[in-house]
Formats: sequence, C-alpha cells, structure tokens
Amino acid sequence: MRELNREKTTDLLNQIMEFELAGVVRYTHYSLMVTGPHRIPIVQFFQQQATESLTHAQQVGEILTGLEGHPSLKIAPIEESYEHGLRAILTESLNHEKKALELYKVLLDTVENASVYLEEFARGMIGQEELHNIEIKKMLRDFIDH
Repeated sequence: MRELNREKTTDLLNQIMEFELAGVVRYTHYSLMVTGPHRIPIVQFFQQQATESLTHAQQVGEILTGLEGHPSLKIAPIEESYEHGLRAILTESLNHEKKALELYKVLLDTVENASVYLEEFARGMIGQEELHNIEIKKMLRDFIDH
C-alpha cells in the first residue's frame, strides 16, 4: 500500500461534490422543462437523478470531511442551452454523466493502492455512472438518425 495523497484526494472530492450538486440543479431544471406525451415517466426519471446527485454529493462530503477537508460551497458551472426538447435534454444529460464517470475514474486512480475504502467507493460510483450512461443511451436510441 502506498500513502494516500490527502490534498489531491480532498481537492478531487470537492470537485466531485461541486459537480454532483450541479447535477441536482441540472436535473431539477430538466424535470420542470419536459413536455409531451411521455412527460410523467421522464419527469420522474429526472427527479430521481436529482435526488441521487444530492445523495452522491452528501456521501462525497462525508468522506471529504472525514479526511479533514473542507467542503466547497460552490457548484460546478452549468451551461444553459435553452433547448428543452427531449433529445437535447437527454444529450446534455449523457454528457453530464460521462463527465461524472471521468471524475470518479480519476478518484480511483488517485486512491488506488492507498485506501481500500476509497477504492471501493470509487468503483461503486463508477458502476453507478456507467449504468446511468447505458440508461440514457437507451433513452436516446429512438432519436438516432438511421
């Protein structure tokens, strides 16, 4: 085992926390903007995503403070495209989930062989983000031009 780089880990955890909190805002916004015949299940999906992002931010914050870090009061930047069609919203969601996946992969690289707990946490989050990517890709499948 190598020694955990606390500063790099806490900086990264803060970045992830800010990104997850941005996800709360992003997915709440999307849930409010969905219209059309499939609105109800899609609104529920985005509300679940917002709740899950908040849970992830809280989990990351607990780890961050456990490492004697100080949680940021910021959220990551959120771009507003003003395009609220389902295809646009799902595409933006997929891009958000891909970025989250990358952040958790960087966390895994940072803590690997230094903390079994943090390694397992990162792997679990990577698994969840990979699943989100798959689900959103499946939702987007009907929009792909053949």
